Amino acid sequence: MFTGLIDLVGSIVAVKRTSAGIELNVRAGYSDLVPGESIAMDGACLTVRECGDGWFTVAAVVTTAGRTTIGEWLVDREVNLERAMKADGRFGGHIVQGHVDGVGVVLAVMITADARLIDISVPPAIAETLIALGSVTIDGVSLTVNAIAGDVLQVSLIEYTLQHTALGRLARGSRVHIESDIIGKYVKQMVVPYLNRRSADSQA
Repeated sequence: MFTGLIDLVGSIVAVKRTSAGIELNVRAGYSDLVPGESIAMDGACLTVRECGDGWFTVAAVVTTAGRTTIGEWLVDREVNLERAMKADGRFGGHIVQGHVDGVGVVLAVMITADARLIDISVPPAIAETLIALGSVTIDGVSLTVNAIAGDVLQVSLIEYTLQHTALGRLARGSRVHIESDIIGKYVKQMVVPYLNRRSADSQA
């Protein structure tokens, strides 16, 4: 489990396709990673395969690549990194599984006096689980839903977020990983039978 509070911004130094999938070599300031540990890269939970002081490798299988933008990643791309939360750690963001629900597309970037507003088109199934002032994860970063109108999500990036994550690179057309708040997903699943019954009753 993760919290959406980014540890570090890493940089991809090599990308290759192997029998393990899309293998990524990442430069980052970690010195105590261990093989087999989970790490979220732009919100996608991956497993550390090899590591050393300041670097590690992961591999994304076909299923993961199909649900994310990892297949588009190139050398020198900056990525948001978060190690799995320790059981005795401080919970500062929200519950993040590292399971990308879908890919959104940035529609607009607007600069205000104290923040940067980002409008993102999201898949309808994801939009159904979002509420204004609720939580959402964008490229691994825990953010508050500033507004939601149909399938368009708006988030606000403050100066601290821009300085400590890779979200500053977002521009119109950027594709981003979206993970809905797990509470919203469970609530949606729980009410589906009720909604189905109402629909059946109205057609009877």
